[in-house]
Amino acid sequence: MVGPRTPASGTGPGRPTEQVLTDTTQSQLDRAMRAFRGVFVAVFAMSFFINLLMFVAPLHMLQVYDRVLASRSEPTLIALTGLAVGLLAVMGLLEALRSRLLVRIGAKLHAETGATVFAAVFRRSVIAPNGAHAQALRDLDSVREFMSGQGLTAFIDAPWVPLFLAAVFLLHPVLGLVATAGALVIFTLAIINALWSREPLKGANVASIQSNEYVTTSVRNAESMAAMGMLPGIQRRWSERHRKVLAMQSQAADRSGTIMAMSKSIRLMLQVLMLAAGAFLVIEQVTSPGTMIAASILMGRALAPVEQSVGQWRNLTNARAAYGRLKELLAASAPPEARMDLPDPAGHLSLERVIAGPPLSRTPVLQGVTLDLPPGQILGVIGPSAAGKSTLARVLVGVWPPYQGAMRLDGAELSQWDTIALGRHLGYLPQDVELFEGSVAENIARFGEVLPEAVVRAAQHAGVHEMILALPDGYDTQIGVGGAVLSGGQRQRVALARAMYGDPRVIVLDEPNANLDTEGEQALMGALQGLKGQGRTVVVITHRPMLLNAVDTILVLKKGMVDSIGPAKEILARVMQPRAVADAGSARSLPRAGEAGGTASGGRQQG
Repeated sequence: MVGPRTPASGTGPGRPTEQVLTDTTQSQLDRAMRAFRGVFVAVFAMSFFINLLMFVAPLHMLQVYDRVLASRSEPTLIALTGLAVGLLAVMGLLEALRSRLLVRIGAKLHAETGATVFAAVFRRSVIAPNGAHAQALRDLDSVREFMSGQGLTAFIDAPWVPLFLAAVFLLHPVLGLVATAGALVIFTLAIINALWSREPLKGANVASIQSNEYVTTSVRNAESMAAMGMLPGIQRRWSERHRKVLAMQSQAADRSGTIMAMSKSIRLMLQVLMLAAGAFLVIEQVTSPGTMIAASILMGRALAPVEQSVGQWRNLTNARAAYGRLKELLAASAPPEARMDLPDPAGHLSLERVIAGPPLSRTPVLQGVTLDLPPGQILGVIGPSAAGKSTLARVLVGVWPPYQGAMRLDGAELSQWDTIALGRHLGYLPQDVELFEGSVAENIARFGEVLPEAVVRAAQHAGVHEMILALPDGYDTQIGVGGAVLSGGQRQRVALARAMYGDPRVIVLDEPNANLDTEGEQALMGALQGLKGQGRTVVVITHRPMLLNAVDTILVLKKGMVDSIGPAKEILARVMQPRAVADAGSARSLPRAGEAGGTASGGRQQG
């Protein structure tokens, strides 16, 4: 069923936006984690038995010292050793199984949420193109690696520390007090490490993301940097940002390293104290030498998870920060609601008092635009720079939803259409053409199933079939990242074929001839005539008068508002007349060649 339309402004009846976003986040990421609850229970159960089997080595040593050496019984030694070896083999199998389970949990989490995170990155990039949204995919890898590595294992083993301390107490209360005091000291160091390094690590993560995004943005403009000698300035600015990252990372590493050094030193001191206390008890004939050695081993096992937790705290902090950023991203870019399939549109576009602009900005670019474009019409949109033409194109194809008003296709608001289904009926050629790594055919087919007949038909309609055949491998030519193999004009013409793929009912072209030569413009004119003959609805945004000869209606935008709209000939006559008058006035103000020469000559003679 089609749900109610949420106002673009975020106001209106219903639950608060924050609550809706929270529910969405829980349903996408937290639900995936809750699905592993049973597996985590199994992992904790395995951890219990693994830690229980850790008692085998100290108990075997205790029995060898206190029984075997005293009785000199070889059968007892063989039996005890065989039993210990068997139990330790079981422990090894459980450890291997636990590790495999954790690895598969991480892989399954990535498999179940990877597509969701990728889609959220895509949606967020549409809303805020310059953000570091791709970081979310690295964050997902960070969470997976922490869950699959030794970091999580250390924290899973930590709850069983009291079990080992209790065993040491059973051997002797004095030995138990020494072990417990040591565990408390190391645990306190772990808390100090967490509090002391939290802010530097958090700041370093944020600064590192910003620095990486700056590098990515700079590399995109490497051609301009190289041509205009901008490298030193860009490199200097990156170095300043990176120094900030290194400073905070160094601060966090220094603090964590200090705590780790103290923890290691204290652990070795505790081993010495435990042996000293055990030796004192042996001298006093309170305990046996086997008890002394067993207590030392048990204390080492009790302190190991705590010390490992101190070492893994940085990874835990990074994983928690990554998980938090993933939740924020998913909350800020919730997927669209499921929509009922609508009939294929005829191509009737209408705008009703549309106020629109960039999604994250509340400053409108279009202000109260109303438009009705019946099927089969070609609309030309003209106007000065910053008049809102590209914003209108984005609204028409549903990339930017209106702040207010309605954008309708065959009477249904675009928000009522399923996004993927709507895309099949739309063709869009943006002002900044972007092609993707792959073949020409894959790009034209929008990276769906490549249907050769449909691909060739779209190329022929766009007038680029012959151009593509002239490429080294024709339609199978690999164009590289961003279409680097092709020229600017070739990329624009391939993108035009992509916009026409699948015979969409509505095609929006934003400056489609910006990079075209005369041959390309003629092919584009032929394509527009063909679309008109097929009854397609076409919107062409252009600065060049040549394309306006193919349109039926012209819309003039000024400062985001409709200045005028009407038949092409009427609007062209009105727009071109002042320009012709201005050009004539400029011509009259210029001196004739003879006059100019005479003046100059006269000046020289007088001089």
